Amino acid sequence: MHIILRLIVIVFLAILSSCSQNHQAKDSKLALLKTTNPNPVITDKKKNSDGVEEIKKDVSEMPELYDVAVIKGKKDTLVVYKVKHLHRFRMKQIEKNVNKMLEKKYPKENFTVSSDYKIFLEAVRLDERMKSKKFTHKDAENRFKEIVKMTEELK
Repeated sequence: MHIILRLIVIVFLAILSSCSQNHQAKDSKLALLKTTNPNPVITDKKKNSDGVEEIKKDVSEMPELYDVAVIKGKKDTLVVYKVKHLHRFRMKQIEKNVNKMLEKKYPKENFTVSSDYKIFLEAVRLDERMKSKKFTHKDAENRFKEIVKMTEELK
């Protein structure tokens, strides 16, 4: 009887201690489960963020989408989004609509568009790394190119 009581107390204490751990999980850990709404990322320190914010706002206004990440590199702009569950059967059409809207509104930009969760997760991770002082703009641009290459391989 004492063994069972001790076991229950140990399990109870383990649960309490795990609940008191740091609750600030990084966005990348929760990116697939909830809306993270990451800030637009610019890998080139010479460019301003005005256009990137506008791109994110325009894509976010589409009713089929619920989470958008935008990364602006030196030459390309990556737009990654999550599609609402009931609209997932129309993903190809949604991607065409996003592409068409972006090309019409921003003809000088070169866009790469994706709805892949893995790419979205990598975009959120890049945003987190950009906040680190150790991660340079050159590192960010190289990682950005790798992410764009991954989107091309997935097509």
